[in-house]
Amino acid sequence: MTRVLVVDDDFMVARIHRGFVERVSGFEVVGSARTGAEAVELVAALKPDLVLLDLYLPDAFGLDVVTRLRAARETCDVLVITAAKEADAVRAAVRQGVVGYLLKPFAFGDLEQRLETYAAERARDLGDDLTQQEIDAAFATQPVSRPAGVALPKGLSGETADAVCAALRDSPQTLSATECAEAVGISRVSARRYLEHFVTSGLADVTLRYGSTGRPERRYRWR
Repeated sequence: MTRVLVVDDDFMVARIHRGFVERVSGFEVVGSARTGAEAVELVAALKPDLVLLDLYLPDAFGLDVVTRLRAARETCDVLVITAAKEADAVRAAVRQGVVGYLLKPFAFGDLEQRLETYAAERARDLGDDLTQQEIDAAFATQPVSRPAGVALPKGLSGETADAVCAALRDSPQTLSATECAEAVGISRVSARRYLEHFVTSGLADVTLRYGSTGRPERRYRWR
């Protein structure tokens, strides 16, 4: 069984996350924490394999908790579950080596997919004497939002593409490039490049909204 610690300051949200995890075969929740300090204490005491970590905690920013865990030589993996859509937060999470970044609110299937991917990676036996191909495969990371196999044009980054993808998928309505840029924390021109790439790749649809004057506004929706 993969042992999971849920960290979220909202009791009801933590309860929902616990319920989601326990619906996935091979996973069990061994505890929950509501603060960063409590999370560090419970990781030391319970030794979970995976921590589902909110970033907005009452006493600390979630990624600072990751730093404290690594300083304490804790080897648990971390899956970020947060409402933070800022590109800086996503980049920092990538640098911290988190195994996934899931935006709230999300459906059970979104978490299930990430947990099953994580379990498959944990189960992979690397052996002792590896080829370069096996080493490359071990270091390969699967995007948490952007579908595998979608090559990015030169100048576009995977981290930002995942953030734009998540913003588009999580929006209950269509987004303009300006709205997407504000949600992710990038320029409108950059957001437009990523959005048009998703349209070209067949992952998103675009419609035109006509106003009284000027050019029609391009509105994007994830397929």
